[in-house]
Amino acid sequence: MKSARAKTPRRPAPKKPPNSSLKDPVGVYCRVRPLSRPDQECCIEVINETTVQIHPPEGYRIFRNGEYRETQYSFKEVFGTLVVQKELFDVVAKPLVEDLIRGKNGLLFTYGVTGSGKTHTMTGSPGDGGLLPRCLDMIFNSIGPFQAKRFVFKLDDKNGVDVQCEVDALLERQKRDAMPVPKTPSGKRQIDPEFADMINVQDHCKVEEVDEDNVYSVFVSYIEIYNNYIYDLLEEAPFDPIKPKPPQSKILREDQNHNMYVTGCTEVEVKSTEEAFEVFWRGQKKRRIANTQLNRESSRSHSVFIIKLAQAPLDADGDNVLQEKEQITLSQLSLVDLAGSERTNRTKAEGNRLREAGNINQSLMTLRTCIEVLRENQMYGTNKMVPYRDSKLTHLFKNYFDGEGKVRMIVCVNPKAEDYEESLQVMRFAEMTQEVEVARPVDRPLCGLTPGRRFRNAAFREELSRKLEMRGGPINGETEEQSVSEMFLQNLPPLPSCELLDVNDDQTLPKLIEVLEKRHKLRQMLSEEFAKNVLAFKTMLQDFDSSVVSKENYIQGKLSEKEKTIAGQKMELERLEKKIKTLEYKIEILEKTATIYEEDKRNLQQELESQSQKLQRQASDKRRLEARLQGMVAETTMKWEKECERRVAAKQLEMQNKLWVKDEKLKQLKAIVTEPKNEKPERPSRERDREKPVQRSVSPSPVPNAPPVRLRHRRSRSAGERWVDHKPPSNLPTETVMQPHVPHAITVAAASEKALAKCDKYMLTHQELASDGEIETKLIKGDVFKTRGGGQAVQFTEIETLKQESPTGRKRRSSPSDPDPPKDAADSEWTDVETRCSVAVEMRAGSTLGPGYQHHAQPKRRKP
Repeated sequence: MKSARAKTPRRPAPKKPPNSSLKDPVGVYCRVRPLSRPDQECCIEVINETTVQIHPPEGYRIFRNGEYRETQYSFKEVFGTLVVQKELFDVVAKPLVEDLIRGKNGLLFTYGVTGSGKTHTMTGSPGDGGLLPRCLDMIFNSIGPFQAKRFVFKLDDKNGVDVQCEVDALLERQKRDAMPVPKTPSGKRQIDPEFADMINVQDHCKVEEVDEDNVYSVFVSYIEIYNNYIYDLLEEAPFDPIKPKPPQSKILREDQNHNMYVTGCTEVEVKSTEEAFEVFWRGQKKRRIANTQLNRESSRSHSVFIIKLAQAPLDADGDNVLQEKEQITLSQLSLVDLAGSERTNRTKAEGNRLREAGNINQSLMTLRTCIEVLRENQMYGTNKMVPYRDSKLTHLFKNYFDGEGKVRMIVCVNPKAEDYEESLQVMRFAEMTQEVEVARPVDRPLCGLTPGRRFRNAAFREELSRKLEMRGGPINGETEEQSVSEMFLQNLPPLPSCELLDVNDDQTLPKLIEVLEKRHKLRQMLSEEFAKNVLAFKTMLQDFDSSVVSKENYIQGKLSEKEKTIAGQKMELERLEKKIKTLEYKIEILEKTATIYEEDKRNLQQELESQSQKLQRQASDKRRLEARLQGMVAETTMKWEKECERRVAAKQLEMQNKLWVKDEKLKQLKAIVTEPKNEKPERPSRERDREKPVQRSVSPSPVPNAPPVRLRHRRSRSAGERWVDHKPPSNLPTETVMQPHVPHAITVAAASEKALAKCDKYMLTHQELASDGEIETKLIKGDVFKTRGGGQAVQFTEIETLKQESPTGRKRRSSPSDPDPPKDAADSEWTDVETRCSVAVEMRAGSTLGPGYQHHAQPKRRKP
């Protein structure tokens, strides 16, 4: 017979279910394992049922702003060190099993550092089974009476499922039984004592609402992801002792519904918890583990145990599986035991262990990156590409994060102080994962058949068997093979013996006629009763149909009202969710702004404190400087007072000396004036003046008989050099007796390069008005030298100043004829003579003639 082929119902390509607006966050739970030794230091503390606190251990404490930093992390629920496996299963895994039986997918994975108890949480220990055996036990406790016979459902190699009729399934079972070694373990075999205690669960947990009109089949597969390659742990490779072949890696593919699956993976149909766990244990022995510094049996790969549940409704009679592919549902539950993240400097890994650790950390980092991108896309409305394909782990389960099922994660942490840094990273990743939302999966459609078909068919068979047994008819298996006519004939009176042994026998035929008449009457009575029953049944059916129609109308009205209410609530929910996202975004911006302001405030406070300290230092320095200056001022004042006293005394002494000199001069003049006037002094000739130059001294000679010398113009000390005498036309003639004279000079009105090129010296005659109203003449001298460019430059070296003064305020006494003037008059006369004879020109200090050099004129002779 030809089997009907069915696959999982196809969803639209852009998998967005109609209730895509309803999303649930990823459920993240935390489990804290107990310390291995009571004297170990603990860095994680359970605050309440949803919060844990992690603090740095001794010797690794972090101080920030002078405060000890402790960090708290919140989860959906926190399980402490005393929590048993059953409590963890009831909260975390039980809802996933219920969704599996209702046709929805689920993903549960354990995450944590090496040695945090992930494998113990998933698998368990002898006497205390973990989540995996408890999930299997709950599944088979729920669907045990409704399981289909083996090979009724048959998985294909494209992630689909086929359904076969009973005959084809029977042929498959016979073929399997004929094999010398069964490929799958039998449910009646003795349980391996190695794991018998793990699956000996006494809770008998089951799903309350199971569709009794469906038949179910469970398929399991077990794979591992090692060094970013996928291997089948249930693959039966032929053993070659001479040249063993390494296991072949599998490939990920996408089916027609865009779901990811592993091609060529072994999927075993199991009928009991023991059989399923035996398959798991067989694959667990092949899983790669190794001994490291942190864990004696450290998982070196990510293991994935997949439970697939195929279900299809029974036909209208409730006997056989409905041969319609649209009504078959395939759901799966993936239980993932991730390898622990680890630091190679702590595990001391080398060679293969080092390569394994690198691949483990890389795959976990890719998982973290995918979660971060999903969170960013959902919170900020971006559309970044999620890098699922960077790792086999994330690529395999990308459908779950895209809305194909419920996702839950158990974060396992070890509270010992040595794992502080790794635990901190795990906590941060878990906290971020809680913010990712996954769309709720779509409910599977109803088949449309009358519910309760299975139990009505079973009740009918039981009642028929009971009646047949009461009448001595066949029961059990024989009843099933009888037709309706045979059952009807059994209710009639038995026929007597119809053998005619004698020709004259007149009793057999009358008895036979009588029995046949009775049977005819009974048949008529049964026919009439059947007709009445049929009529009554029709009447009941009509009443039932009318009541059903009225109830359907009422239900439709209620449903329409509810749908309108739900639509309004959905719109309100969408509005509120948008508002919540907007507010969350604003809150995040405000938090960032507040953080920036707080940082600026701290910086300004620190700057203010530093400026205050600087001002205090400056004030103290100022006070010290003031005290020092006061001391210096007092010392300097005393010093200058002494210096002034010394200078005043010196000045007084100098003035006394000058007065003495002046008195001496007066005496000499008096002697000259009072000497006899008989002989007229001879005027020396000019030749004599030329031969005898005037003696130059600092002060005039006090000798009274010095011969008078006529003063002539002063010669320049640069008479042997070539000069440029620059006299601007604006200068006024002074008409003084002494005029500056430079021999061999080129006189120009404006300086020119031609004149400068011929000379070595330069002199500029400059006139200006002095403060007393007299004309002051300045002779500005300089050296001429050549420049690199071929021009001439002048460097000024000195300045001579010539000033003309008019003697005023003195009166001349004109009474020399008095032979005996009084003493006062004589003094006045000598004073007048001194005034007339002391006219001189004095050069400015710093000139070429030297400081204090004076040119004295010859005093005029008094007329006799």
